[in-house]
Amino acid sequence: MIEAGDISHTATYRDSMIFASDNWAGAHPRIAASLSAHAAGYEPAYGNGELDKIVSQRFSEIFEREVAVFFTATGTAANALSMSVCNRIGGVAFCHAEAHMTVDEFGAMGFFTDGARTLPVAGGLGRIDPKALDRAITRFSHDLAPAGQPMAVTITQATEIGTVYGLDDIAAVSAVAKKHGLPLHMDGARFANGLAALEVTPAEMTWKNGVDIVSFGGTKNGCWMAEAVVVLNPELGRDLQVLRQRAGQLFSKSRFMAAQFEAYLADDLWLETARHANAMAARLADTLRASNRVRLAWEPQANEVFAMLTREKAERIRAAGARFHEWGLPQSFDGDLPEGEAIYRFVTSFATTVEEVDAFGALIA
Repeated sequence: MIEAGDISHTATYRDSMIFASDNWAGAHPRIAASLSAHAAGYEPAYGNGELDKIVSQRFSEIFEREVAVFFTATGTAANALSMSVCNRIGGVAFCHAEAHMTVDEFGAMGFFTDGARTLPVAGGLGRIDPKALDRAITRFSHDLAPAGQPMAVTITQATEIGTVYGLDDIAAVSAVAKKHGLPLHMDGARFANGLAALEVTPAEMTWKNGVDIVSFGGTKNGCWMAEAVVVLNPELGRDLQVLRQRAGQLFSKSRFMAAQFEAYLADDLWLETARHANAMAARLADTLRASNRVRLAWEPQANEVFAMLTREKAERIRAAGARFHEWGLPQSFDGDLPEGEAIYRFVTSFATTVEEVDAFGALIA
């Protein structure tokens, strides 16, 4: 676990009870130091530098096979580019009904792919139901060709509501995708948090259970701005280099993306920060569970906690300095939400401290 004294960051808001988003947290000091260390001197541009090659090899070691790595600035770009290599004319990508790709990315996939679209699939607690997925894909028979062509399945790990696909869940979704000849993509904006929650290897959470391509996130977990498309299936990604350039995601000074990943992946810092964030979420959940004024909406598994409380209580907590967001009711939610209550999201990060969580606990008590 990372001690409070290891964290050095500033925020627009006072550094206390910040649970709005892991995007609000700054950069880990070791990642900032790596950027500074690589700031001087010269290095070949556009991904051709020695540091770029070292980091790419490190990704291959982590995933236990040869992979292709393409840096991007944002998770949205990583997702859209991943879909672009799976694209077909009239392409349809199948995702959970509340996936980031279909709810929060403003049609980026359609923009990058010249018109491909997502098709939402039902499933409880943020995870695709394999049977619902099979039915959704089967609808697109040859007789219904004008409706579009299935091109990919995408899952989010960890999910948008703080739950995690277990290995059996991933394998079940993969089996449906492979039955229909579709590649499986993993939106891993919180890849490390999902991995830490499962306590498995990256290979086990991806290609060993049928994942072909990953949007690998670092920004939410201590990096400044570092995301990557990691191609696990060598049959994909042949055109990704040119697609990335056309999308404006090929960086001339890519060594500064590589420098972040160098520190992020060194000595398992990425897993250390994720475990800390998950542990702070578990501590926060325990705090909320013990309160008679707040109820957990469902059990958290990674670094996002969702709770039900009255809007009046939420405003009083915010007035005392806490930062968090109201969240929409998931389609699969079957709990009791009385009038005047809402669901709120609390997100922990590598920068969250025990003192913050306990101060919040004292506040709601």
